[in-house]
Amino acid sequence: MTPLQQANQLFEQKFHRTSELNVYAPGRVNIIGEHTDYNDGFVMPCAINYGTAVSGAKRDDHIFNVYAADLEDTDQFSLTTEITPVANKKWTGYVRGVVKFIQQHCPDFKQGADLVITGNVPLSAGLSSSASLEVAVGKFCQQLGNLALTDTQIALIGQMAENKFVGANCGNMDQLISALGEQGHLLMIDCRSLATVAVPVPENIAVMIVNSHVKHDLVTGEYNTRRQQCERAAEFFGVKALRDVSIEQFKQREAELTAIDEDTAKRARHIVTENQRVLDAVQALNQGDIQTLGKLMGQSHDSMRDDFEITTPEIDYLVELAQVAVGNTGGARMTGGGFGGCIVAVAPVEKVDAVRQLIADNYQKQTGIKEDFYVCTASQGVQVWA
Repeated sequence: MTPLQQANQLFEQKFHRTSELNVYAPGRVNIIGEHTDYNDGFVMPCAINYGTAVSGAKRDDHIFNVYAADLEDTDQFSLTTEITPVANKKWTGYVRGVVKFIQQHCPDFKQGADLVITGNVPLSAGLSSSASLEVAVGKFCQQLGNLALTDTQIALIGQMAENKFVGANCGNMDQLISALGEQGHLLMIDCRSLATVAVPVPENIAVMIVNSHVKHDLVTGEYNTRRQQCERAAEFFGVKALRDVSIEQFKQREAELTAIDEDTAKRARHIVTENQRVLDAVQALNQGDIQTLGKLMGQSHDSMRDDFEITTPEIDYLVELAQVAVGNTGGARMTGGGFGGCIVAVAPVEKVDAVRQLIADNYQKQTGIKEDFYVCTASQGVQVWA
């Protein structure tokens, strides 16, 4: 059963009526371009065939009555009083935050609703379950109130909710790809201008995601520290964001920055080189050159491990296994915010079984943790269903 079918069914059971509005927003995996989004840089994710569904119907008052099916938990709040966070119920922040910031854009939005939320994006795995939820709720509100909001605006409202309501200082990539993803394509996003370029995935290529089951939490993790270090580096170079520093400019002043703060210099080196890797990866994919993409993914992982220092031994081991299995026919790297979560591997379809097998034979034996393995397809962004 798809998340949408499940949400529909649960809505009928819970509220004893038929849902009038059904929205689905996908999770994402980032193929290359990690931590570049909040540096105004370039990223290349794809929406995946795992996501969040919201089914609901109008109420005749101003109450949002929410049932989170996967958590078997509820939340209720009014759209006519100030919307505030709920202590010890983190998931409610993603819903409340989106509604709050939609009201900032559209002050007349006060239409209450009963809604059920369910999804199949693995939680805390770096596949943007939170962005998927934010975009789904945002689109639901837009449809519910017939609001003049574009999908890009909905994505940015989702980011605002995560930054200012939940407290995770994420960039805009996750929400943008959930809102704007294109079937069969990766999406190169310029996180400053918000311009997107659809980049085709060759037909025989599989996108594999392996969940290390090492959990991360970006709010309490070191994500915000990395962001501050990047801001310090941009200040050092006298630019708005590290996006504005070329590899040549970085090399000219690398020693100077290292003498002041070695960690900040390492973080900057990752961002500056990663931006270039994304641009090179677009070129490679447009030429169907998976071998070059694989090399760039390998370099990206090394940079995250050595310069940005956001990988874990388990993640490094998974990448190593995947790289052995795909050889020079593709690549693998950590994906997501870091400190656990998932790796992504890209390779011809006929390599999937070899990657799965090598990891199944070794990962648990080495780490004591059982992995989860997903084969994904590049999918459409947020959609409304009758």
